[in-house]
Parts: sequence; structure tokens; C-alpha cells
Amino acid sequence: MAEGAKVVAEALDARARVEALYVVAGTEDPVIDAALALGVRVYDLAPGVMEKIADTVTPQPVLAVVGSSTLTLEDLRAPLLNGGFVVVGADVRDPGNAGTLIRSAEGSGACGVVLCAGSVETTNPKTVRASAGAIFHVPVIAGEEPASVLGWLGRLGVRRWGTAANDAGATDYDKAQLTGPTALVLGNEAHGLPEGVDVDGFLSIPMAGRTESLNVAMATAVVCFEAARQRRG
Repeated sequence: MAEGAKVVAEALDARARVEALYVVAGTEDPVIDAALALGVRVYDLAPGVMEKIADTVTPQPVLAVVGSSTLTLEDLRAPLLNGGFVVVGADVRDPGNAGTLIRSAEGSGACGVVLCAGSVETTNPKTVRASAGAIFHVPVIAGEEPASVLGWLGRLGVRRWGTAANDAGATDYDKAQLTGPTALVLGNEAHGLPEGVDVDGFLSIPMAGRTESLNVAMATAVVCFEAARQRRG
């Protein structure tokens, strides 16, 4: 469920499988014309109906139902072997954080996102909203066990970097080599990476103030754009 004209517009632009568009009767927005031009079915809703079907308390007047993708890890093989980087979320449960993680990954040029089993569903409406439509522009694979994902990445020769707060053995994120085939692995909001997760090294983000660490969404943005910076350099 994609709520709001901007998110719906991103779905249409990505040629995602938009199955239907629902609008509050009388609403005028360019996204409605764009949907009609692509052959999407558009339904007018009577007053009060959108409030019952939307996920937000004060919903926007445009909502779309979009088909889910059926991508697998193999869809990431070619871009990774070509030097790309992927973001892996292990037990990321907050939908807002997951959506922001996807948005940062797409904005920084990641070739994909993997939300492992135990993470929030990618179809959660809040996750879709928090991604600001980025979820339609970057491959997102969901449901694989963390050990299976990281094992596959390791066999492919991808360097797997976990993230850790105040870990004496971790490498400062801006001193690590983040070019070449790379996986940035982020863990649970409260507990970090699950036990037994197999990574090749850990990144840390030095904190100058009293704050102990960033949340998973902000940490993702920092390390993703450092990877992007190194690639530009």
C-alpha cells in the first residue's frame, strides 16, 4: 500500500505493478492523470472511506495498491561482482528505520537491500512511506535468514562489514576500504547484530558528544554515503 501522491508517483515512475489507485472524490493531482495514462484503474472514494482503509490517522487523498516484487539474492550477483555494494538489515524491526535504511541505500547508489528474516515486512505501509518511494527504485530482497545471506555473500567474495558501537576492535567508518564488492550489515535498533553473524570486520562511527551511538537508520546513512564518497573518489 503506497500512500501519498509522491510515493505513488515514484511507483509509477519505476514502472512498478500498480494494481489500482484510490482517491478521495474531487481530488485533483497530476499523479491521477499519470496513472490513467498508464492504464491503472482509478477509483473515487466517498467521504470518510479513505480514513478507514489508510494506515495513517490523517491520510493523504491518494493511495495505491502495488504488487510486491519476487527478487532473490541471485539478482544481486552481477552488480556485486561488478564492484557494487549492498545493505543488509538483520533483525531491523522498526518500519520507519527500515524505510529510511532503504531510502539511504537507494540514494547512495547501493545495488540492493536485503532485509533478513526477523526484520519488519517490506510491505508495511510505514516502511513504504519512510522510504519516500525509494523502495520502488532499488532491489529489495526479504525473508532470508541472516546466516544464509552472509554465507552467500562470503562465498561470492564480498567484503562484509558489520557495525558496532564503541567496539575497541572496530575500524572507523571513514578509514575502512569500502570500495569493491561490499556488504554493509546493520543490526537491531536496541541489540545490534544477532549473535553468530559472520562478518569480516566491524565499522564504528566515532561520537564526539555524550550520545553513545546513532540509531540504525542514521548509521545506515552515514556508512552508505561514505561508501558512495569513496567510489566517487
